[in-house]
Amino acid sequence: MRIVVTNCNTTQGMTEEIVRGARAAAGPGTTVLGLTPAWGPESAEGWLDSYLSAAAVIDTLRTYEGPYDAVVMAGFGEHGREGVRELVDVPVVDITEAAAHLACLLGRRYGVVTTLERSAGQIEDSLYGAGVAQHCAAVVGTGLGVLDLGDSERTEAAFVAAAERARDAGAEVLVLGCAGMTGLQRAVGEKLGLPVVDGVGAAVKLAESLVSLGLTTSRAGSYAKPLPKRRTWGPPSE
Repeated sequence: MRIVVTNCNTTQGMTEEIVRGARAAAGPGTTVLGLTPAWGPESAEGWLDSYLSAAAVIDTLRTYEGPYDAVVMAGFGEHGREGVRELVDVPVVDITEAAAHLACLLGRRYGVVTTLERSAGQIEDSLYGAGVAQHCAAVVGTGLGVLDLGDSERTEAAFVAAAERARDAGAEVLVLGCAGMTGLQRAVGEKLGLPVVDGVGAAVKLAESLVSLGLTTSRAGSYAKPLPKRRTWGPPSE
């Protein structure tokens, strides 16, 4: 089984970190390949970044010619999952909804700990779109930007402080609200005494399950293939 993991930004180092987390979660016989968009935001941290990122990720998958059995979209709260589901003929699992669905199996209410507070609105909208927002107790920011997550000690301290706020709001389970936080769940889970769900790992396991069950996106209704038409692809010219 081959799973393609798409980074939502152009930072290759982050793609490599995400792929490491994905491979750690993958079962025997699963190959994980990371794709980094050739254009788009260096880090996706806002509405404009998110829309640009969605177009870049879709363009990357549109031009990717290698074989793959499923797509994992590693952008927490980012746009694009519906477009990718319409584009490709394999299962598409977004880390936002994957983490939330698994969190719902572990407790009545979950909390998302993410990067900047300004990302909360996007994440909330994404959770509503996935049908799991009613179980979310809080979306809490750490105050760290995406590219600040490389400092593991600082990230862990900021995560624990934000997670305590989410727990105080009623969260019984915590969700890592950024693909760049992959791997943090083990350290902070023990400190907080709560289950911590990593969206990358959750998405990989769900993708494996869908492929093993022979299931993929329905083509009845919302994700029906559109009629052929001329489209202009790629970034805007300078």
